[in-house]
Amino acid sequence: MKPTEILMKEHRIIEQVLNCLEKIGEEAKQNERIEREPTEDALDFFKRFADQCHHGKEEDRLFPLAHERGIPQEGGPIGQMLLEHTIGREAIRKMENAIPAASEGDPPGLASFLEGAQEYVQLLRAHIQKEDQVLFPMADRVLSREDQEKLLASFQEAETTLHDPGTHQACIGIANRLADRYDVEKVVG
Repeated sequence: MKPTEILMKEHRIIEQVLNCLEKIGEEAKQNERIEREPTEDALDFFKRFADQCHHGKEEDRLFPLAHERGIPQEGGPIGQMLLEHTIGREAIRKMENAIPAASEGDPPGLASFLEGAQEYVQLLRAHIQKEDQVLFPMADRVLSREDQEKLLASFQEAETTLHDPGTHQACIGIANRLADRYDVEKVVG
């Protein structure tokens, strides 16, 4: 399996929780408040799985090696992906900051949360499409077989050294509980 295939599988899990976040937003509009626990679970997933686990592999491992092999960073796809990671983190902070007020039914707090959620969902869906269809195929072309093997080993090391062992599986558990709660199709059993 190629490193980019691992990242694409992770994209499917992230999309599962994006689908849940959309349902959280729909429910919040109807109820004029967010339900705090599943909302916090979704944001925890995005921070730990999407940002730390997934974006960590991209930013610390794939992107530097792809850049070494000739994919431009500044003004190129890597720079754009890094910028979008930063914008995504800002949208997460916006949602987190709005949770206390939005869970109490405060209209400005709810509006802020819904705006952050919409920004995040739209950003990540477009971001994932660009990586899957543009950047990852480029990386597959420039990375040698040896590069790919080293990157795979590096990804495995990241799962045990960059965060607590079990984080990846714990996050998949969150993704599946949210999918059950919001009747969203699961991509991983």
